[in-house]
Amino acid sequence: MTVAILGAGVIGVTQAYYLAKKGYAVMVFDRHDNVASETSFGNAGQSTPGYAMPWAAPGIPMKAFKWLFEKHAPLSISPTLDWAQYQFLWNMYRNCTSERFEINKSRLMRISEYSRECLIKLRADTGITYENRSLGITQLLRTPKQMHQVQSYADILDEFSVPYEILNQEGVLAVEPGLKSSAHKLMGGLRLPNDETGDCYIFTNRLTELAQQLGVEFKFNQTIEDICVEDHKISAITVNGERYSADIFVDCLGSYTPFLLKKIGINVPIYPMKGYSLTATIEDEGCAPVSSILDDTYKVAITRFDHRMRIGGMAEISGFNLTLKPQRRATLEFIMKDLFPTGGGDLQAATFWAGL
Repeated sequence: MTVAILGAGVIGVTQAYYLAKKGYAVMVFDRHDNVASETSFGNAGQSTPGYAMPWAAPGIPMKAFKWLFEKHAPLSISPTLDWAQYQFLWNMYRNCTSERFEINKSRLMRISEYSRECLIKLRADTGITYENRSLGITQLLRTPKQMHQVQSYADILDEFSVPYEILNQEGVLAVEPGLKSSAHKLMGGLRLPNDETGDCYIFTNRLTELAQQLGVEFKFNQTIEDICVEDHKISAITVNGERYSADIFVDCLGSYTPFLLKKIGINVPIYPMKGYSLTATIEDEGCAPVSSILDDTYKVAITRFDHRMRIGGMAEISGFNLTLKPQRRATLEFIMKDLFPTGGGDLQAATFWAGL
């Protein structure tokens, strides 16, 4: 059987690899000239099943309103003329009840733990490396209130048998000694020892090579223009004016999925949320993170790769706008300097990126 996969990000490439392993003939289409050229390119680089919590949670609407007036807020909303934006926000608001949070949380935790097992097995089977580290992830808590609230999160981890450690200030420094210059700003932390880090772009490119060895055909610089339906079944797609038939079609287009599926009358509840990252070369190993940290106050992650560190985060609901805003870079630089004043390298020479 033939499978056509639409989109060559980490999800599309991983789908292609597993399907080829099962004996399918696989074609992958992407509008860029390489894999992992959008969301998979510069994301925070974390594999964090332990932090798989829904954004839609009790108390978030009030927090979101307050964030609108903060300089370094983790969330911002820029109104557009797209009705889908308001429908998304309304649906998110409806899911901020305790009942919906419990349902969504349990679903996320189950699928995330399963994904962790799959990734570990994939590494064992292939030997793939991607500047990955299995050294755990530490959430930093700056205030007494955050230290108090972390117990409710620990109860959730207990419910799903996820290992964790609640750390005091000394405990945080024991796992992340590079924070010694900013330790006085911290009350403690929550460490998840099973969570991991790695460069998603490197992972996707190296898995692409393995998929190609299995016979997967990648077609780049391809614009998917239309879907052909015959007898209530998708029979082909039109790409750059050419028709391609397949037995199965897999949509891995991420935020752009609604544009394609609405052509055949399918409305999917997907809307882009924009995030930013800044990647810098490490200049002082002793003043850089060992693995990865999450700053609970600003909702950003700082991740260690081999010789680089990346700070990523924020959520901007502003449609499909990929503009690199200077004020977002200023926020990332502020947090990096606040936690690692000498280990973050030359931030002026760092790579600034945004993705949906």
